[in-house]
Amino acid sequence: MKTFYITTTLPYVNADPHIGFAFELISADIIARYKRLSGDEVFFNTGTDEHGTKVWEKAKEEGKDTQTYVDEYAEKFKKLREPLGLLPDVNFIRTTDSHHKLAAQEFWKRCATSGDIYKKNYRIKYCVGCELEKTESELADGRCPVHPNLELQVIEEENYFFRLSGYQKKLLAFYDANPDFVVPAFRLNEIRSLIKEKGLEDFSISRLKSKMPWGVSVPDDNDHVMYVWFDALVNYISAIGWPDHLAQFEKWWPVTQFAGKDQVRQQAVMWQAMLLSAGLPPSKQIVIHGFIQSGGQKMSKSLGNVIDPLALVQEYGTDALRFYLARHVHPFEDSDFTVEKFKEAYNADLANGIGNLTSRIMKMATDHLSTPVSDPNPGSPLPFGFTQHLDTFNIQAATSFLTEWVTSLDQKIQETEPFKLVKQDKEKGKAIIIELVKDLFAATRMFEPILPETAAKIQTLIAGNNMPSAPLFPRK
Repeated sequence: MKTFYITTTLPYVNADPHIGFAFELISADIIARYKRLSGDEVFFNTGTDEHGTKVWEKAKEEGKDTQTYVDEYAEKFKKLREPLGLLPDVNFIRTTDSHHKLAAQEFWKRCATSGDIYKKNYRIKYCVGCELEKTESELADGRCPVHPNLELQVIEEENYFFRLSGYQKKLLAFYDANPDFVVPAFRLNEIRSLIKEKGLEDFSISRLKSKMPWGVSVPDDNDHVMYVWFDALVNYISAIGWPDHLAQFEKWWPVTQFAGKDQVRQQAVMWQAMLLSAGLPPSKQIVIHGFIQSGGQKMSKSLGNVIDPLALVQEYGTDALRFYLARHVHPFEDSDFTVEKFKEAYNADLANGIGNLTSRIMKMATDHLSTPVSDPNPGSPLPFGFTQHLDTFNIQAATSFLTEWVTSLDQKIQETEPFKLVKQDKEKGKAIIIELVKDLFAATRMFEPILPETAAKIQTLIAGNNMPSAPLFPRK
């Protein structure tokens, strides 16, 4: 049995969960379920990133103790697990956990032992939204292009730095040796070109505690706390027991990471150099997805176009949201989301598609078959046309294959008309109905990673030779 470790990024606890993070969570869960269905032992990790300037300032703004504030927000993200249909044993790590903080400090010590941490005075422009320093070439009209509404901070102080510049050749050699390291490939090509053109600069990894106290204390220097990215990235190894439980760590490492397109630098460059510095193997793969926009605009509270995933689940159900994000949101590029598009797709794909097909087939089975149809191929592999896409993290293409399968079953019913044939030639009509039930069962095996609740319901109907007592997906 192979092991597979997959993780999302940790969302920052300065805002409520939104549809973009729900997409990342569900995408990672689909891959985790697929790997488990394929026979792998799976560790699935998510959690919350709870340190840094944004969190500290937001807590002050709301007049709350910072720990109380992050406890409240962590609970909101933890409660996503059930309504989004995540695997029940998904791990949930918090960067304020005592084990994680100790792991971050040990990681710091190892990088320091490697000679990659030093202290210096510096002056930078800093985007609080990104929690990153910005060079002039990264700015548009003097502002961060990702957070144009936020004023850049000018920070001038003594900080610790990580010697990223020393890893340029090693990283480029690693990318050359592992061309599939970042998915899609063009994201890795962008990073490779950027490094070759501009080189790598050392980055700040601490903040003065007197100015921003909310963070993990720097080992042997109580005047500094760790820069939020340095601390948070360590969660990928602390979640699987590092450094205290090395057998557990070695069982699961390396990791497959899901992240947004604004985090390629952090995940594919900074984190990999940090791992090399600490004497640890690099990540296995990084899957980069685009952003979800709403009505052609970036989602923001000020525009009032933020989509609440829990509200959609409440009205349409968990599997409806999972299916839409799998089928209609591009796995690697930006996509547009509106409630109107969601409702239209729900009725077309689910109410009139999978739900209607299940009712038609199971009505014929109930009316004309005296015993349930058993699983025709227990333990058989999933169709290659489905698995080849999931193996390359193209969830949309895999879901399209599934919808084409559903469409083909509808066409088979229209062409063969077994509900009529069974009256003229009973045995021939029954044989076609049995084939349709078997085909439906085969479809449910592909449903399992994407539509786990629906797959279980249909398999139960087939096992009992029953019709749905109510529509699987009522029209809206």
